[in-house]
Amino acid sequence: MNAFTIKDLENLSGIKAHTIRIWEQRYSFLRPQRTTTNIRYYTNEELKIVLNIALLNKYGYKISHIDKMSAEEVREKIVSLSHAEALQERLVNDLLQYMIDLDLEKFEDLLDNYIQAKGIDRVISFLIFPFLDKIGILWQASHIHPAQEHVVTNIIRQKLIVGIECVVSHITVNKKVILFLPEGEYHELGLLYTYYLLKSRGVQVIYLGANVPFHDLEFITSYKQPDYLYTHLTCIAGNFNFEKFLTKIHQHAPKVQIIVSGQLTNCNMKKLPADVLLKRSLSEVLEFIAAL
Repeated sequence: MNAFTIKDLENLSGIKAHTIRIWEQRYSFLRPQRTTTNIRYYTNEELKIVLNIALLNKYGYKISHIDKMSAEEVREKIVSLSHAEALQERLVNDLLQYMIDLDLEKFEDLLDNYIQAKGIDRVISFLIFPFLDKIGILWQASHIHPAQEHVVTNIIRQKLIVGIECVVSHITVNKKVILFLPEGEYHELGLLYTYYLLKSRGVQVIYLGANVPFHDLEFITSYKQPDYLYTHLTCIAGNFNFEKFLTKIHQHAPKVQIIVSGQLTNCNMKKLPADVLLKRSLSEVLEFIAAL
C-alpha cells in the first residue's frame, strides 16, 4: 500500500490542501491516518476518492451531494461527464489508479482501446503525456513503489516506440538534435515523447537514451555537430548538480544550444549559461519544436 501526503493529493487532484482539510472536517469520505510525528497520510483508496470527487466537483456537483452518493453512483456520474476535458481527466485518473493497484491488464487495455479508436498520436498527446506529467510528481517525491513505476513505464515505453516508428512527416526541417539523459537519470519516457514530437516535425534526431556518460555525449556531439542538445530531467540522484552539469556541457560544446525540459526545470537556479533554454511546460516544448 502506498502512503500519500496531503501535498500529493493537492498536486494530483488540483484541490488545495486547505480545502482537503475542510472536507475532512465536514464530510465522511476522508479519514487520513497519522504518522508517529502526527503527519497526515492517505491510502490508495483515499487518493482514488479525492480524484473522483475533485472531478465531479469541477464539473458542477456539490460536495454535500457527492458525499451522499455510493461508490457506484460516483462512478456512473463520472462516466456520464461529456466534456472533452472531463473525459481526459477521467482516463488519466483511471491510468493512475490502475498503476497504483498494479492492474496492468486494465492499464494496457485502456491505452490499446484508445489507440484503436483515436490513433497513437492522439493517445500520446491526450493521455500519455498528461499521465506522465501527473505521476512525475510522485516519482520525484518517491511516493510510489519502484515496481509500480517500472511496470507502467515499460508499457508506455512500448507504445511510444511504436508511435515513433510509425511517424511519417511530410516536411523536413534542416535541424539536428541529440536527445540524451545524463548519468543517473533513467526516466526515459519524457525524452521518448520529445523524440516523437521532433520526428513528427521532420527534425533529424540522434537518440542516445538514458544514463549517458558525459564522455560519450561529448564524443557524439563533437562528431555529429548538432544544432541542439536536448535533455528531459524528471528525477535524478541527490548529488546531481544541475548548474555544474549545464556549465560543463557549455564548456565542451559552446556553439550548441542546450534545451532542458522536465520536472527539474522548476528548481531554483542562480545562473545558467547563456545558451541554455529551460522549457517548463508541454506548451513551451511544443512552441520550441514548432519554431524549428
